[in-house]
Amino acid sequence: MRGRKVPSFYTVMLKKKVEDLLKSALDERQDLFLISMTVGADNAIKIIVDGDNGVLVEDCMFVSRAIEHNLDREEEDFSLEVLSSGAASPLTLPRQYIRHVGRNLEVITNDNKNFEGQLVEADNNGVQLEWKAREPKPIGKGKVTVTKEVAITYKEIKEAKVKIKF
Repeated sequence: MRGRKVPSFYTVMLKKKVEDLLKSALDERQDLFLISMTVGADNAIKIIVDGDNGVLVEDCMFVSRAIEHNLDREEEDFSLEVLSSGAASPLTLPRQYIRHVGRNLEVITNDNKNFEGQLVEADNNGVQLEWKAREPKPIGKGKVTVTKEVAITYKEIKEAKVKIKF
């Protein structure tokens, strides 16, 4: 156990309390969903949320207040940070993919294949990407534009990010 901090009983209890408060807040606002939550050994609470319609500052404030106003600072010494999943953050949940249908994604599979295309379909099993490619004509010289598509299950995805165009 040397060099590795074991969470104190207090940290474990704080985490459980925060999880319960967070669940209540997200039950109230079902358009928001949890990406990750950590409670550090120093009781630094970090929560990352996303939403079906994006996340506004007010949404982060709602989650923050739902937790902070229900913890007693006299009893618990903590810091709290509530963030939205950033535009450059990898997608991790099917719900995020579904929200981004119609946008361009870059997907790297577990076998290191790289796909970039429009997310045309997403469900609880995987995604379908579509893109245009130039290929040699079947007969004659020159190239022709073709539409390509690929279906990828979530298990096959190593990393996926929304491609932002400026």
